[in-house]
Amino acid sequence: MSLTSSLYIANSALTTSQVGLQVTSQNLANAATPGYTRQIALLQALRGRTTDPFMIGSGVGVNEVRRQIDTALQSRLWNANSAEFGSAQQLNVFNQLEAILNEGTDFDFSSELSSFFNTWSEATTLLDSSSTVVNQGKSLATFIQNIRSDLVDQRQQVENQIDSEVNRANALFGEIADINATISTSEIGQTEAGALRDRRDQIVTELAQLMEITAVETNQGGYDIFIGSTPIVQGNRSRGVEIERQTTNGTVGVQVITSDNNDTLTVNTGSIGGLLSSRDGAIDETIDKLDTIASNLIFEVNKIHSTGINEDWLTSALGTLQISAANQTLPLNDPTNEDLANLPYAPSNGGFYVHIRNDDTGTSDQVWIPVDLDGIDTLGAASTADDTSAEDIRAAIEAAGGPGGPLTATFDPSGRLQISAAPGFSFSFSEDSSGALATLGVNTFFEGTDATNIAVREDVNVMLGRLAPDGSFSANENANLLGKLGEQAIEALGGHSIEKFWSLQTQDIAVLTSSARTQADSSFIVRQSLDGQRAAVSGVSIDEESINLMTYQRQYQGAAQVITTAQQMFDTLLTLV
Repeated sequence: MSLTSSLYIANSALTTSQVGLQVTSQNLANAATPGYTRQIALLQALRGRTTDPFMIGSGVGVNEVRRQIDTALQSRLWNANSAEFGSAQQLNVFNQLEAILNEGTDFDFSSELSSFFNTWSEATTLLDSSSTVVNQGKSLATFIQNIRSDLVDQRQQVENQIDSEVNRANALFGEIADINATISTSEIGQTEAGALRDRRDQIVTELAQLMEITAVETNQGGYDIFIGSTPIVQGNRSRGVEIERQTTNGTVGVQVITSDNNDTLTVNTGSIGGLLSSRDGAIDETIDKLDTIASNLIFEVNKIHSTGINEDWLTSALGTLQISAANQTLPLNDPTNEDLANLPYAPSNGGFYVHIRNDDTGTSDQVWIPVDLDGIDTLGAASTADDTSAEDIRAAIEAAGGPGGPLTATFDPSGRLQISAAPGFSFSFSEDSSGALATLGVNTFFEGTDATNIAVREDVNVMLGRLAPDGSFSANENANLLGKLGEQAIEALGGHSIEKFWSLQTQDIAVLTSSARTQADSSFIVRQSLDGQRAAVSGVSIDEESINLMTYQRQYQGAAQVITTAQQMFDTLLTLV
């Protein structure tokens, strides 16, 4: 051991102090930089030379400068970001949905339904009941169409947002691959490219906000990124992601796939997952429920209205359903009869009465028109071959008054059933257990099939009265039946009434919104907690760095003092020589 060794030791302390000072300066400079990870200089004592009998050591050195980070905590934080942004996105969609439905106010669908049915109940006491009923019906139909239009617009906004965010995710995957390549060439030995790694972690954080991902660090310092078990980024290569839309049975499905070979990816959280879940769940379900209500409203109102009558019976009636010539002779329940198979409602096995009145004598006759739709042929086998067609109904109506009788039934050029009475005669219908008249659109109130096209027919003749089974006429029975329709259980609606069915849907939306709000709040708290934990590990503490600054300053001063002392000892030794 010699004075020279002391100088070497002091020099190592000077060099180490300078490195420590640089690291501390870097930390202090980035104390407020988002995403910055605190760096630490790992020091180690240098072992002494074997020729030194005391093995005191050779000073101090910097083993490595690395980021202070807990990788397990960082991974949990990324998962928390995915959960928070997914739940927040769902809550946002539910809030918009509630705003569109506007339930619980005087301007909601429930109020419009109630007003419509109440108008029928009050029809017999109003001076101009027919026009009031028609206006309320038009108001309801317009309201339904407007709600559906708003829901479709909301879904389109979600679609656009999904496209935008998937494109953003695809760009981020590419950035990670590029940074992986840069890191692998920049890092030498145990040296970390801290700034590059921080930047990559920020990109992964942004990516986690879009979709759930797993980041696995490789031996080369790169990140392999997975969605579920599917690798998206491997080293410096990104497979890319994109959106695929497929139409199945008229429904457009959306899924995220890889760009290179179209592997389907499961995305449940993150803002993309939240959007996909809301689009396929709440929005589409509400649209479907609205279409279902509109279809049943049209059919049920028309079933009652088609068998209604006023004191002046019908002299002509034109159906609304257009049936092609090829389908007119096909049974109404034939699956190949596209004009009826594509309807959201359908006639059933049963029949109806057609009443023919001689206006001069006031006498009338009734004829039963059977509608065979049991799907069983004369031999008892399952078949629609012998079932009733639109042509069968037309022929039966025309034959109701006998050959050359007072009724004429034809199909007009567009395929609509048209019924006319000879001069001096009129007709009406009653007891339609099949719903065939409502399906064909004969003497109906509404036209259309669902919420997209529901409307009050332009040539509607409001029917307030009804014929009783004994042939007597009640001037307000049809209006009474229609007024009570909103509260009647309907099999197609799961045994619920029209008003109850919609009420249950809006209640479901309210529950889902409340649940989404709770989930969003809890996800925010979890992410905030993990952010605090990460800040405690990786964040810059001004107080701690100030202490480090003083430590390195003292270390540097001490090393300089050692060199000064050694110099003085050298000078003393030289004077002795």
